[in-house]
Amino acid sequence: MRPAPDTFTTSRDADDWLAEKRTEIRRGDWQDPDAGAVDFREYALLWVKERRLSQTTEELYHRLLRLHILPAFEGLDLDQITAPRVRSWRSERLDTTGADTTVAKSYRLLKAILETAVEDELIRRNPCRIRGAGKETAAERPVATVDQVDALADVLGPRWRLMVFLGAYGPLRPEEQAELRRKDVDLDDLTVRVRKAAPELTTGKRAEGPTKSEAGKRLVVLPAFLQKDLRRHLDWYAERGPDGLLFVGEKGKPFRRSTFGRKWRKARATVGLPENFRFYDLRHTGHTLTTRSGATLKDTMVRAGQSTERAALIYQHSDTDRQREVAAGLDQLVRARRTAAESQASGTDVARDT
Repeated sequence: MRPAPDTFTTSRDADDWLAEKRTEIRRGDWQDPDAGAVDFREYALLWVKERRLSQTTEELYHRLLRLHILPAFEGLDLDQITAPRVRSWRSERLDTTGADTTVAKSYRLLKAILETAVEDELIRRNPCRIRGAGKETAAERPVATVDQVDALADVLGPRWRLMVFLGAYGPLRPEEQAELRRKDVDLDDLTVRVRKAAPELTTGKRAEGPTKSEAGKRLVVLPAFLQKDLRRHLDWYAERGPDGLLFVGEKGKPFRRSTFGRKWRKARATVGLPENFRFYDLRHTGHTLTTRSGATLKDTMVRAGQSTERAALIYQHSDTDRQREVAAGLDQLVRARRTAAESQASGTDVARDT
């Protein structure tokens, strides 16, 4: 037995309310008014735990909850989070942070949590109903030239030179390079096998595990001009043994993002690249150069390890032979640019002498 939320003026009004509730029960639409009295914070943290996410995604969700969501909704029950409260929260976050991308991520997370609450029949309707609020509009990423990539590699020095080239001409993600082993490199065929990834968490811990997606497991055919750098790196810097890491720091330990970041920022400033040019943007550079070398969209997606299940069906015909053609085109493009730069430099020296 449950009481009505209010008293009624007439018995007829009470009978109408009772008939309405009985109709909802018969249709399966009736909802326990106390079902939504669940603490949002506890529900959200349990939601993240039950998803069995990768360590990096779990870390991201906890950060978004801690910094952007819980300060506004902690202490509320699920049924107390209303559409007006969500709108006010999003507007306040946009005004306070100015970080549209982060706010969009936070909104998507909140919406996903509350959508599960709807499925659990704890609330009747998701209060996150702002059209387009979860969409990110990231700015176009900067692209480096071949000369700038070479300059970055020179400034960073021999130990990190190959990492720059694999980032641009692989193009491999930083977390993929962090987990590359000696056995993944075939010097004769000039290929690199990406099997796993090891992103670094904010705690400094390496989160060794699978690649970002199934498409991330791939064989990358490298352009021929990298053979000398690859051979030298294997001889000078890679750990010994088939399971030895390809990239380690000066003390022989897996390289740290914080330590490499300082070197990267210094090299970026020396080369004259903008401050918003991240190491990850070498991948965007690689995409652009690969396309210019004649690769199709299929080739670039497979080469970079980017695809959903639907995309995997589209790109599956870009096989190793085609990847060799792409690598050859990239090799030709870079060699031509380097030759032109050397000729220009020689011409300038001759003119200066005369």
